[in-house]
Amino acid sequence: MTDVVPCAALTADDHLALLEAGDTCILLHDAESLQIVWANPAACRMLEVELAELLQLRANHISKPAREYDRVVARALLNQALDRGAARVEWHLRSKSGRVFRCDAFATRVELSQGPAVMVQYRDIERELSTERAERLTETHVGMLTQHTSTIALTVAQDGSIQAATDTALGYLFPDRTTVSPIGRTLMSCTQIRVNGQPSTWSEVVAATSPLHPLQLLIDRDGTPIWLEGSVERLPELAAQRYLIILHDITDRIREEEVRELALHQENYLARYNAMGDMAMAIAHELGQPLAAADNFITGVRGFSRSLAGTERLDADTCSDIDSGLELASKQIARAATIVNTVRAYVGHLEHVEQVVDLNDVVRECLPFMQLRSGPTGVPIEVRLSEQPVWVRCERVLVGQVMLNLCFNAVDEMVACGDTATPVVITTSNTGGEGIFTVDDQGRGLNRDPFHESFTEKAHGSGIGLALSYRIITRQHGTIWNRPRAGGGTVFGFGLPSQ
Repeated sequence: MTDVVPCAALTADDHLALLEAGDTCILLHDAESLQIVWANPAACRMLEVELAELLQLRANHISKPAREYDRVVARALLNQALDRGAARVEWHLRSKSGRVFRCDAFATRVELSQGPAVMVQYRDIERELSTERAERLTETHVGMLTQHTSTIALTVAQDGSIQAATDTALGYLFPDRTTVSPIGRTLMSCTQIRVNGQPSTWSEVVAATSPLHPLQLLIDRDGTPIWLEGSVERLPELAAQRYLIILHDITDRIREEEVRELALHQENYLARYNAMGDMAMAIAHELGQPLAAADNFITGVRGFSRSLAGTERLDADTCSDIDSGLELASKQIARAATIVNTVRAYVGHLEHVEQVVDLNDVVRECLPFMQLRSGPTGVPIEVRLSEQPVWVRCERVLVGQVMLNLCFNAVDEMVACGDTATPVVITTSNTGGEGIFTVDDQGRGLNRDPFHESFTEKAHGSGIGLALSYRIITRQHGTIWNRPRAGGGTVFGFGLPSQ
């Protein structure tokens, strides 16, 4: 390692070299004649003269031609420095080309080997002011750019605190900012950081930035997601580590992708729906003849049993019992045939048969099937029917299937949340010109629109979710909905025009 030379060891030539290397204009005046006896290269450059020429000039030759910079005033300044040791004044120097420099002149008495002298240092105030003005102008321009640019840009410290940001960036991150400046707050306090679609943290992003790294920010604005995408760059050569983040809004692109994904789901649903329609038509066609044949056989057996009634082969009581049983079987076959015909009409887009029915009666018909589903789970079903008939015009069988669907979903929800003691409440009412049916559960609630989901996710479900229920009700000029229940849970219901 090279030894450091102490100042006392510097030679006179070394000190002279230091003065000549400086950027400040220095003139040395003789104490008696006050003439210039030496000048450093910076002085020659400022005054645009050679040293030999400069030594022949007087103070008035290198000063602004004005009374306050007269030779007499200049000599008085030099004499004051000789008497008091130092003097200071604002002075205007003039170069050979006529350029005037506003300077801070500092005169100091120095003791040389030949005797006393006056050293005057001229600090170019004009140049410093020009530099300061340029810096202020640059700062103003940068400030205007940050206010008016549409770029989402911000600088973030190592700890994740925001150090600077464009107005556009602040508008995204802090839309409700008022008097409190958001500068200094952490990035994680106002947004979610994601990398390649996965949640991340600022420390993980910093560790991976060398020097660039992709970045996504997810902002929750009153329940509406705002997506920003861009990159983070580590800024070099700074005492405190800083990171520059440049982003752009991709919310519209994300929403378009979601719309395309939903459209794809709808296309898949329609394809499956059409396939189900073809299957239903085939099944309805194939079941029609066996059901009709079964009904004919039952009719034949009933006729034959009646012909034997009161004979030795069959007593009257037994015949009556057989006839009652066969009659019930015939009714169930007729109901099955009605369901098959209804499915055929619905899938085939034929005009379905509407009836004026009391929703209370439809609930009573469906209640045994509801209890059959809820019984093994232990979830009770509480029925609160309207005291008055709820007359509506609808397709009785299909509406009953919707009731079953809503009730089954409510029972499954109560089982899923582990509450099998709280009842599922079913109600009917006449409200606003509509007959209303509702199913009330106290489950976990919903944060999505279930009617936009084409297919169920239940392993034992029918495969059509609530979408088909929606179609059935709206096709009959009704409305179907869901809403949060006060105290937790969900209320599903539908309304049909009153008759």
